[in-house]
Amino acid sequence: MRNDQLETSARVSTKNKANPRMQRLLAIRAPEVVGIPPTNPIRDLMLLPGGELRHYGYRPIPGGDPYHNIYLSSIDGGLSWIEHDTPRRCPGATVQSPWSGDFLTLLCCHKHPSLEEYQNIHQTCPEPGIYVHRSWQGPDGPFVSHKVAPLLPRLLMPRQPIALKSVNRWIVPAQAAMEDPMLQNPIVFLSDDDGVTWRTVVLPRIPPLGVAWPHEGPRWENCGPEPTLVEMTDGKLYMLIRTAHDVLWESISTDAGNSWSAPSPSRFYSTITTPLLHRMSDSRLVLIWNNTTPLPEVDHTTQPGLEPSEHAGMWEDVFTNRDALHAAVSHDDGKTWRGFREIHLNDRRNDVDFRSRGGSRISLDRSIHQSQAVELPGGKLLVAFGQHPECRRMLIFDPHWLEETTAHDDFSEGLRHWSHHRYIKSVAGGFRGVVGHCSLNRCVGAALIPHPDGTMREVLQIASHPDARLLEQKEGAVWNFPASWRGEMTIRLRLPLGGQGTQITLIDRWLNPTDPVVAQLSQFVIRIDPQGTVNGKAKVTHDEWRNLVIRWNLPTEQTAGFSIDGETWHEMPLKTPTINGPSYLHIQSMAPADDLLGVLVESVHMRARPAGV
Repeated sequence: MRNDQLETSARVSTKNKANPRMQRLLAIRAPEVVGIPPTNPIRDLMLLPGGELRHYGYRPIPGGDPYHNIYLSSIDGGLSWIEHDTPRRCPGATVQSPWSGDFLTLLCCHKHPSLEEYQNIHQTCPEPGIYVHRSWQGPDGPFVSHKVAPLLPRLLMPRQPIALKSVNRWIVPAQAAMEDPMLQNPIVFLSDDDGVTWRTVVLPRIPPLGVAWPHEGPRWENCGPEPTLVEMTDGKLYMLIRTAHDVLWESISTDAGNSWSAPSPSRFYSTITTPLLHRMSDSRLVLIWNNTTPLPEVDHTTQPGLEPSEHAGMWEDVFTNRDALHAAVSHDDGKTWRGFREIHLNDRRNDVDFRSRGGSRISLDRSIHQSQAVELPGGKLLVAFGQHPECRRMLIFDPHWLEETTAHDDFSEGLRHWSHHRYIKSVAGGFRGVVGHCSLNRCVGAALIPHPDGTMREVLQIASHPDARLLEQKEGAVWNFPASWRGEMTIRLRLPLGGQGTQITLIDRWLNPTDPVVAQLSQFVIRIDPQGTVNGKAKVTHDEWRNLVIRWNLPTEQTAGFSIDGETWHEMPLKTPTINGPSYLHIQSMAPADDLLGVLVESVHMRARPAGV
């Protein structure tokens, strides 16, 4: 956000403190959904100097133009939106130059229609290529367009230009297939003359993942697409890159983008999803990404109906990790991070018609990744994200919410904050007309049932209801809390007589409720067997409510302790090291076959603990 835009926002905030809608905006803390973007967010959201917000996109007209360009407008900080037709020959969202005041953007034109960033501007692009579109008057034009580079192979989704502060330079992160037509390199476009001319810097590709435990087949190789970058306070540039690995990879430039360090693994879990780095006006960094890991890859050669490229992992079942979107905040330029909190769970995550819901004309991928953010008055953040209209959303939250140190859930809001779906075996497929691009169908797993004590409350039952259609039979439930090196988790649970036991783990990322290897990847693991024995050291009585308390003190201690109702404390080892601290509670049935009773959970509570406590 430019300084004049921030000053305008501050004046708007001060002037309208008595305005009820401004008061509502300033009162927002936890994420609140405020709209649905008209297209996949990555570059189409902008803040105008006067405070107006716009999100560009398109609406298909029945029997007419399938890409009719429109934009949504908000003049109350994103709380409400009105749709408008986009002016003719407009490139959509733009950014304002801090040097000339012009509005400009960088786009590629004349690709496949379904991959165009914006359709309206093609009349000004006489041939394929990368074009700069510039207006001296404002975001509605008129615009002058000129070609600055040839169309690179498989160039997709360049973000909006970023104006550097350490040097008068525009930089745009993007990706293109520079060496192999099927594999993409991270690249950046640079301009030192306010967007008149541009040059390209190519970063090395990320090495392939290969096939290793816990996978039985290859994962779709992503070797550098969809990078995001931010300028650090010392002038360095920090880039995060989408990969096929379990983590994002990172690269650093010390010369304003002319050269980059060899990409290497970062601290952030994420697999084949798009990250976003955002600098707040008070210098805080916010990362928005999917802190998630998909199910282990299966042997695709055993799956019927797939093409050779899909046997090699391309497009097949890699997207079982796009249902939770996270945010973290840093006060020290990325040295330390806090939060790792879910800002949204896919509203469609439990739908039995997940692959087909809403049709596939606009999008096949029902994901909540690909995001863009704008800072609002009062330090709030507007985030647009997602791909299919059934799933994509715009929400507002206060980054200070990420730094809370407690979390609680007693199911009074249902399972709103829980992941608990299971997957149905299904042909996913990529581009052969099969609906549900890389999306396995789902069904509900763990569920709320009436409280056994006869109260009006409900409790969560995690059991096992075998179904030959399912990939995994066991039910599970996953709950997020603020990442903490030192914390205490209290789980109020009940083991029915005849229940076949449960597994409870603390882990530093989202794994699917039914993930078969969660215990091997977690920091701490507790198993309660059918007799009620806890890790072979303690005992819970059947059909009674007990408080299972877990305390951890990382990295000082490489163990954690647990007790039943705060009585005797028992030690358990750290199974998997963590860079960020646990942020998830993962509960899963241990039943070898059917278990209609499972385990009951009445409430969960987490609090961070000060050092030495």
